[in-house]
Amino acid sequence: MSATDPSNGASARLAERLLGMRANREVIPDDPNSSVRWHEHDYPSPLARWNYHPEYEIHLIRKGNGKFIVGDHIGTFEAGHVSLIGSGLPHDWVSDLEPGEVLERRDAVIQFDGKWIQKAASVVPEMVEIQPLLEQSARGIEFLGPSARAAAAAIEAMGASTGLERLHHLLELFAILARAPQDERRYLAEEWFRPQLDGQAAAVVDIVLEYVFNNHAGSVKMSEAAALVGMSEPTFSKYFKRSTGQNFSDLVRKLRLAHARRLLERSDMAISTICYEVGFSNLSNFNRRFLNETGATPREYRARAVPA
Repeated sequence: MSATDPSNGASARLAERLLGMRANREVIPDDPNSSVRWHEHDYPSPLARWNYHPEYEIHLIRKGNGKFIVGDHIGTFEAGHVSLIGSGLPHDWVSDLEPGEVLERRDAVIQFDGKWIQKAASVVPEMVEIQPLLEQSARGIEFLGPSARAAAAAIEAMGASTGLERLHHLLELFAILARAPQDERRYLAEEWFRPQLDGQAAAVVDIVLEYVFNNHAGSVKMSEAAALVGMSEPTFSKYFKRSTGQNFSDLVRKLRLAHARRLLERSDMAISTICYEVGFSNLSNFNRRFLNETGATPREYRARAVPA
């Protein structure tokens, strides 16, 4: 997404998006010739936004890196990221892009109706094995290590096949995800997460996420976010909490800490430098917040992530 700057006319564009009242959920078209929907898309794309839908979604990021939000969870992703998103769970993947950059075919996505699984299980008892996984996906699940790599290969194989061969790869994918060991799963949203979304809320949150994701390492102000969507600060604060399940300040903090985790894992930058790089102005506050979020100090986290 491009940086948001109210002074250069972007505010008018954002207002138009709000007035457009985008649908409160993504509408997944039916395909009478397939049990599930498999599709791919570029980034940026109208499909790549804060959205939710009643269908389950298996999502593969093929290229690039960036930040993602699933429910109230914020993390970072890179190529090979595989996740299972439960019915009704809001989600968005935002790539780090250079101005004008487009990532072609960034996403490969599989979407399916939970009722189809139930019907299939009534005549194919083996399908019952996937039911616990679907229940757990209410929080969103990120798959790691060998499970993620095997799942990515099955997703790609589905896209390259049709008919019975595609169904074969789908069942293979279900088996990979259902049998993934616990240490190769990361549960994302908190169990209590229950946002209240409608058409306007989806549009408001999408605009605010664009602002925060593009500015989190610098100055992020609630007053600016509220102005972007034409609300007073008190109204915006309540609206955002009701729509996302978290406070605006919590969202900003989680995003900054997710950025810090990535830098600790993938760079040798000094911890004090990382503190300021991700938008904290006080090292002791950064250390305290990081410990509360991850259960480890930045130094301990780096030691675990990058063994000597």
